[in-house]
Amino acid sequence: MIKIAVTGASGRMGQTIIEAINQNKDVELGVAFDKDDDLNNALDKFDVLIDFTRPEATLEYLAICQQSGKAMVIGTTGFSDEALVQLEKFAQNMPIVFAPNMSVGVNLSLKLLDMAARVIGKEADIEIVEAHHRHKVDAPSGTALKMGEVVANALGRDLAKCAVYGRQGIEEPRDRETIGFSTIRGGDVVGEHTVSFFMEGERVEITHKASSRMTFANGAVRAAIWLQGNRAGLYSMQDVLAIT
Repeated sequence: MIKIAVTGASGRMGQTIIEAINQNKDVELGVAFDKDDDLNNALDKFDVLIDFTRPEATLEYLAICQQSGKAMVIGTTGFSDEALVQLEKFAQNMPIVFAPNMSVGVNLSLKLLDMAARVIGKEADIEIVEAHHRHKVDAPSGTALKMGEVVANALGRDLAKCAVYGRQGIEEPRDRETIGFSTIRGGDVVGEHTVSFFMEGERVEITHKASSRMTFANGAVRAAIWLQGNRAGLYSMQDVLAIT
């Protein structure tokens, strides 16, 4: 039986992950803790740590798990470029599944976006709109950025150079090489993402809407199970789901 540790246990996502673990016969909850608890005191209680907290906390957990031979599933978003480099270094010595969104539907959408970008992307104006609850602190969401990255890569573009996060003050026609992002924050929206390909005479939209955090939690538990037996490396949900 795979034993799982859950961080941020008192938060919305932490509670949902615990529920998902309790509903899955292949895993059991080893330990659940919050930021005031010390992970070092619970190393004998888990095989895999699932973490959906904040970048600075995630890096601390990575250091502890690497030293103790544990695996990690990371759904934390908002990493800086420097933090991502650190994460990649940890993955050289431990197995990690890192994904801004653990949903099966979102990861299928990423595959569809790659296909759409390759077929119609060069003839389209591409815009990404995302909406989340009022408590989400990073914007655009990690999922929206991942969607933009997938589209940009399919088109041979660098997202860091072609992304536009606001159009106020831009007094010129839209550059077709850009990828636009729009962010909505309000209420209790779990997560909605739409990527639109605007062409002359038609428009293609790929949309994913999450109505429950359980979709992310179930994906994280699935990733934790998949990690068992895998060697050190940085894996995505595309690897977990065998989406190629």
